[in-house]
Amino acid sequence: MSILKLTVLMLGLCALSGVVHAQDDGAVTPYRPSVSSPAQLPQPGQLELELGGLSTKLDDDHRASLPYTVKLAFSDTWGVLVSGEALVSERQGDAARNRGFGDTTVVLKRAYLVDSATAFGLEFDAKVPTARTAIGSGKADYGVNGIYSRDMAKVHMDLNVNLTRLGAVDAGEGRIQTGASAAFSMPLDAHWGATGELSGTRRTGTDSTAQLLLAATYSPGKQLVIDVGFARGLNHAAPDWALFSGVVMPLGRLW
Repeated sequence: MSILKLTVLMLGLCALSGVVHAQDDGAVTPYRPSVSSPAQLPQPGQLELELGGLSTKLDDDHRASLPYTVKLAFSDTWGVLVSGEALVSERQGDAARNRGFGDTTVVLKRAYLVDSATAFGLEFDAKVPTARTAIGSGKADYGVNGIYSRDMAKVHMDLNVNLTRLGAVDAGEGRIQTGASAAFSMPLDAHWGATGELSGTRRTGTDSTAQLLLAATYSPGKQLVIDVGFARGLNHAAPDWALFSGVVMPLGRLW
């Protein structure tokens, strides 16, 4: 599976979006393409889908996947997310390629809205090991993520700090992983936008990771956002590079 095929799939979804979104739903609230999550929730009652294509390379390991997220807010302050990988194709060196469904993560989210420009958030997540052990870890992970979001003139900032308790670790490795990320996005005109982000993780007994992400977004209307971009590892422990593209759109209004 190549990034080209994944991108073609995204374009096909965009072509169908005009039929899917015939009803007058509200504006979507994109969480992708950055690692950071915003504190804000989608519009209450509006079911949103995020679907993308991702291709990464780390040394001799090549991985392609179809990440997805389904989001639903019960109110302005509480919501739930279900995310995972609809399909994973992974190969290390000359070894046989592994294909299958990825792990699934369920997130309970609480937003604290200070004013129209400032918000805090908390996410409590649990990863369910739905993938085969050749693709996933085979163990459940649990985490908490703290979020600070702020609008500064035209620039929107999302700061995340998180702790994850990993279910599968090797001897001599710590079970608790810490992570931090800072994403900045801004509109370039009525339809185009740009996003930049720095992120990284740290865990006892393993090398820390760090990466830079850059992306462009295009929104033909308030109900559809298309993104494309890349990430570059800043040290040897992070993936060498990653290419991605995706869409955010409403599936419908439940109430």
